[in-house]
Amino acid sequence: MNGPVSLLTVAVVAAALVIRTAIAELREPGSARAQWAFAMNASAVCAGGVTAAVLGFIGWRSDGYAAVAWAVLAGVLVAFIVDRRPPAG
Repeated sequence: MNGPVSLLTVAVVAAALVIRTAIAELREPGSARAQWAFAMNASAVCAGGVTAAVLGFIGWRSDGYAAVAWAVLAGVLVAFIVDRRPPAG
């Protein structure tokens, strides 16, 4: 895997997530706090951390920093999914 290209791809995906949050915040103030509430949920953070650690360790041996960047992104997404709550209503 090409390291710099892979790192750039991770940066683009992370930027897209931040832009999505910013647009939602502009439309409805306070929604960013709700979107990123998973960072305060201990079980979600633990699941994301374990995912990032396992994938980072496995990937480090083959691709180095690029794999670690992807592992961190995967950990954040896993934490987000673990914390999903059903919609109110």
